[in-house]
Amino acid sequence: MKLKNTLGLAIGSLIAATSFGALAQGQGAVEGELFYAKKFNDSVDHVEDGRTPGASIGYFLTDDVSVNLTYGKLDYTRSNDGTGNQKIRGDQFGLKSQYHFGTVGDAIRPYVEGGVAHGSQTNVAADGHTGRDQSTFLTTGAGVKWYITDNLYARGGVEADYKLDNGKWDYQALVGLGVNFGGSGGKAAPAPAPAPAPEPVAAEPEAPVASVVRVELDVKFDFDKAVVKPNSYGDVKNLADFMKQYPATHVEVAGHTDSVGPDAYNQKLSQRRADAVKQVLVKDGVAANRVTSVGYGESRPVADNATEAGRAVNRRVEAAVEAQAAQ
Repeated sequence: MKLKNTLGLAIGSLIAATSFGALAQGQGAVEGELFYAKKFNDSVDHVEDGRTPGASIGYFLTDDVSVNLTYGKLDYTRSNDGTGNQKIRGDQFGLKSQYHFGTVGDAIRPYVEGGVAHGSQTNVAADGHTGRDQSTFLTTGAGVKWYITDNLYARGGVEADYKLDNGKWDYQALVGLGVNFGGSGGKAAPAPAPAPAPEPVAAEPEAPVASVVRVELDVKFDFDKAVVKPNSYGDVKNLADFMKQYPATHVEVAGHTDSVGPDAYNQKLSQRRADAVKQVLVKDGVAANRVTSVGYGESRPVADNATEAGRAVNRRVEAAVEAQAAQ
């Protein structure tokens, strides 16, 4: 009686301690059930079939596996065959594990189970003894649970108990009604609400980006000459106009020759060519102190001096000016 009271107190405490606002199935859920079984007794001679009401409490270790404590009241079982037609009273406690098929949230979930139980029956006159019969059983069974709502279910199943004392079996068919609560429901925790979008910040106006502008000059000369040809005046004037538009600019005009003739002569010739272009720039309005003329002789060819065409390309004056133009 003390053990029955302890189990009842445990079941009541678990139910009372769990908030029904968190009713759910799955891992972490607790199931409490009342059941009623029809007992088919074969393990004790001269004992008729009886009825076994009881209760169970279970805890889901995973979404599919639960561990269950059970208590059954062995009652209304009678002995016969000359044993006095006695009333039989008893208790059976069990520890079982159930594996549930399907998925959390399914309305129908079949299961299989197995475990161990201990029974105690009073007033038994059978198997060569009288009084209390203490027995240990291995139990197995199968059935199906119908989840009527998220937290209310009905169960139907069959069980078989193997009595270790004498190697005989008892069987029972049962129905039950239970509640389940406290599980995860097989659902992930809801994602946190997104943070509010930051207030738009007015973009600061971008500073104007200065772009680089560039003008290049390439003036060709006849062999052994240092005179700017008329067809090059327009190019020189373009450079002069650019420098007048950007008065902070300066330029170096670089004179060059081909490889015909002595180095010293070509050096002087290249200088005269650079000076000639400078004079045209000054004539077109560029201050002389903004123009530097330099002769490089034959030291910087840009084409092959072995051919006439290459030598014609090398007889030149070059210049390039860059300026920053604000947008």
